[in-house]
Amino acid sequence: MIYAGILAGGKGTRMGNVPMPKQFLTLNDKPIIVHTIEKFLLNNKFEKIIIATPKEWINHTNDILKKYSIDLPVVTVVSGGTDRNETIMNIIDYIEQENGLNDDDIIVTHDAVRPFLTHRIIEENIEHGLRNSAVDTVIPAIDTIVESTDETFISSIPRRDYMYQGQTPQTFHIKKLKELYGNLSVADKKILSDACKIFSLSDEKVKLVQGEIFNIKVTTPYDLKVANAIIKESIDK
Repeated sequence: MIYAGILAGGKGTRMGNVPMPKQFLTLNDKPIIVHTIEKFLLNNKFEKIIIATPKEWINHTNDILKKYSIDLPVVTVVSGGTDRNETIMNIIDYIEQENGLNDDDIIVTHDAVRPFLTHRIIEENIEHGLRNSAVDTVIPAIDTIVESTDETFISSIPRRDYMYQGQTPQTFHIKKLKELYGNLSVADKKILSDACKIFSLSDEKVKLVQGEIFNIKVTTPYDLKVANAIIKESIDK
């Protein structure tokens, strides 16, 4: 089976003084998270779309789904975790409790605050996810990447033509992801900022899918202004 996991577990602290987590802020009078969910609803390959949100915002999320006539039998809301990977694991736990886990089950995970993903990106994640244990959506790095291990001096400058910027969706064979995550030490789990790193730490290959520059993550007030500009441009066309 093919599942979608919408990661809405963050509190949005970088958005500044706002009354709610960033995924519930509006773009063109519609919550960001609704824009994102609608992109997944357009694809009929998903058995279930599971949204993971902070526990105290579950009722609010369900109210939004009803307000915007989101198909609740297809979409469900669960509690997120303390970090990104724990949130994904909570979604997987829900899937296992409801349907069990099969060897060919995959999950397409996506940030709730990336509302501009395309049908192509979703389709390619599914296509390659069925053939590979892990898939990451990326775009080539435009700027030179500078590494500093002490936050004072440059420690290395990797070749730019080898560098990519990570986006989402990220797609995984569910059983494999659960197995590899369970094998990690507590120390390794603490430094994980990205689910694909679970595979790279275990020397497992991760297939790349080409993203889009406009597939931005709405994290800061500036991002919200850019997102509104993208929405306005699409309406004016």
